[in-house]
Amino acid sequence: MAAAQVQRMSRLMAKTLRDDPADAETLSHKLLVRAGYVRRNAAGIWTWLPLGKKVLDNISTVVREEMDAIGAQEVLLPALLPKDAYQASGRWEEYGDLLFRLKDRKGGEYLLGPTHEEIFTQTVKDQCTSYKDLPVMLYQIQTKYRDEARPRSGVLRGREFQMKDSYSFDTTDEGLAESYALHRAAYQKIFARLGLDYRIVSAVSGAMGGSASEEFLAPAAAGEDTFVDCPACDYAANTEAVTFVATPVDGSAHGPVEELATPDTPTIESLAAHLGVPASATLKNLLVKVDGEIVAVGVPGDREVDLGKLGEHLAPAVVELVTAEDFEGRPDLVRGYVGPQGLEKVRYIADPRVAPGTAWITGANKADAHAKNVVAGRDFEVDDYLDVVVVEEGDPCPSCGAGLTLDRAIEIGHIFQLGRKYADTFQLDVLGKEGKPVRVTMGSYGIGVSRAVAALAEQTADDKGLCWPAEIAPADVHVVAAGKAAQIEAALDAAEQLRAAGLRVLVDDRAGVSPGVKFTDAELIGVPQILVAGRRVAEGVFELKDRRSGEREELPLAEAIARLSA
Repeated sequence: MAAAQVQRMSRLMAKTLRDDPADAETLSHKLLVRAGYVRRNAAGIWTWLPLGKKVLDNISTVVREEMDAIGAQEVLLPALLPKDAYQASGRWEEYGDLLFRLKDRKGGEYLLGPTHEEIFTQTVKDQCTSYKDLPVMLYQIQTKYRDEARPRSGVLRGREFQMKDSYSFDTTDEGLAESYALHRAAYQKIFARLGLDYRIVSAVSGAMGGSASEEFLAPAAAGEDTFVDCPACDYAANTEAVTFVATPVDGSAHGPVEELATPDTPTIESLAAHLGVPASATLKNLLVKVDGEIVAVGVPGDREVDLGKLGEHLAPAVVELVTAEDFEGRPDLVRGYVGPQGLEKVRYIADPRVAPGTAWITGANKADAHAKNVVAGRDFEVDDYLDVVVVEEGDPCPSCGAGLTLDRAIEIGHIFQLGRKYADTFQLDVLGKEGKPVRVTMGSYGIGVSRAVAALAEQTADDKGLCWPAEIAPADVHVVAAGKAAQIEAALDAAEQLRAAGLRVLVDDRAGVSPGVKFTDAELIGVPQILVAGRRVAEGVFELKDRRSGEREELPLAEAIARLSA
């Protein structure tokens, strides 16, 4: 936390606003702008004004203290990075349009770093040569860059943002597990100190690579992540990480395949209405292209394919929907009437709900016709079972079977056991105990520092404005001079006494501003304690108000200082 100081609002570069910004959609976006914490420069690019910078720095301080406590060492790597390292890892292509790419005057190609696995790996390769140099954990708090297609929600989804990224380097998988556990525990302490309500959920690794992966999510209406929670056990997961296990059933009772005339029924809705059956009795077959090759994906007709989930399963391959042109020259693929039986030269992926022995009504691979009693494992084979449906409320918990609940959340942290993906790419070896090279294994751990500001605002604000936890607030106490010269003088004197007691003070000493405006601004800015120099200052009596509870009490200044500094 910053040293005790006094910030006078008469000199503070921050203007509060009465109205919400026209482009603001989320609560944090509205309040951080209205309270003078941030200002927009361009889409996804923000200036942190003095109050906002204090909150940002306070979060960084908590992160640093807990990272240092587990033995991690802080470094600072460049944000401008050469193309070569990311081309070697494959992420120059995998990140696609998310990368900010640029050239120098000599034509050399560079990027603005979205994350730094490659550069940290190269750094350790340069500095560590023996098993005696490991394990090591390194971290930095730095500006990252991602060219988001639709930056929105203020600082929640920007193209430039502050992030803590750390990396562990070990010689054994057991060592990696220990480093991962240290980071996991440190994150729990960090988010507890920040005052965030959070959940730890199973996740997928995505473009980061690796195996084990968990997200730290802050439940909030503005969240862009959806996660599932089981009310009957401790299971929680990002929806992309939820799995459903295929359970074969006895399909021997089903009759032979029977073709049905179904004119003008190219959709599940029209087919179900025509036959008078529920959509769940039908089999939906979505055609996609995977690195240009047509692939069929089968799911129950009442469910939707989660393309993000499918993409995660098939990464780094590129997944895209087929177009009308893709059907040209493919008479075996009849648009709106595709069925898995008889498909040739088409890979068939199915959700586990299309289990062996289950029977379906599906396309007959000819126009205006469907087939019933099409049994998985008898009439068609599944090349790969992948859980690819959009998770719905009430789906069975993979752990205990109870119905899952869905909630929105903001991703505030993500930890990965990367393994040897990047070590293999850059041949990161050290000399082992036996005198032979040992391939290093890695972990990667991120916290969205600027995103945590918005997450806190979303979770802690009320109908009056921001309401910061004490350790994160831009000041410990907001002194308000509710009157003219005598009150302003008393407020400034009180502010100095509070500073001398070790407190950070924001004092509203603005002349010509009404008490009502000052009180409104104090509640909007959200410092935890408000000390009012009002009508009884001549008696040495101030009013102390708790910003969150609204409780207030009149008491002598010395007693107020003693209570605030306790």
